[in-house]
Amino acid sequence: MQEFRDKVAVVTGAASGIGFAMAERFAREGMQIVLADIEAGALADADSKLRRAGAKTLAVVTDVAKGESVEALAQKTLDTFGAVHVVCNNAGVGNPPGPIWERTVADWQWVMGVNLWGVAHGIRVFVPILLKQGGPGHIVNTASMAGLLSSPMLGIYNATKHAVVAISETMHAELAALGSPVKVSVLCPAFVQTRIGESNRNRPPELTDANVDEAAMAAFTAQIQAALAAGIPPAAVADRVFDAILHEKLYILTHPEYKPLVQQHLENVIAERNPNLQEQASVFTDDHFAYNEG
Repeated sequence: MQEFRDKVAVVTGAASGIGFAMAERFAREGMQIVLADIEAGALADADSKLRRAGAKTLAVVTDVAKGESVEALAQKTLDTFGAVHVVCNNAGVGNPPGPIWERTVADWQWVMGVNLWGVAHGIRVFVPILLKQGGPGHIVNTASMAGLLSSPMLGIYNATKHAVVAISETMHAELAALGSPVKVSVLCPAFVQTRIGESNRNRPPELTDANVDEAAMAAFTAQIQAALAAGIPPAAVADRVFDAILHEKLYILTHPEYKPLVQQHLENVIAERNPNLQEQASVFTDDHFAYNEG
């Protein structure tokens, strides 16, 4: 895409963090913004902030884990603005700590519902609209560095983010085979200053884990929040996303210090060599996120 003024961007998980930063970045380009989030109060605040800055916006409370909710989001977008050009499937939640075999069915349903089904619903609902319009468009799927590497204690999260990378790569090939002007990017950040460490605030009551170890959860949350606080600002990620849309880049890696780990991982796969367990365990530690963009 080269033209952005008056075009329409839909962003899920838009009430805070990376989602809101992307919405702000698109608004600066003169785009009309549809903000979608499950957290109604925070969504209203985000919408108000963008409106005060002069943006044309629509705020839609959306549960991306539910197909009918994403379908309603698309319909409200079209009813309000008549078209859609950029869709950021960005909503995501974290992972309760612990070995993967200890995760409950409710854990799997919650994390996969948002992180994987949220992307799947966004693609299923919005890509046909973009294709029917016939002009340039772009899908941005938020994965994670956890979609290129696998860290212990984050099994479900890893699984969803690896899936989002694979889905995005598949879409890239399929859209190219059609000769479509619709493009796709997959965002793979490491630590960013967001509230993902507090994901439980939006966990549905029916998917609550009654057997959670509160002490372990508190310790894990504190560790993750410390890492996030030391991460890069969401605005830096949003700038990279916009650049990827402008230049039709599939992969968006915001933390270059992780690239040697990704290379080592791929070399292990090609050589059929078991991972170094010490390196694998340190993927998301202080050694790998001391990065200051700019």
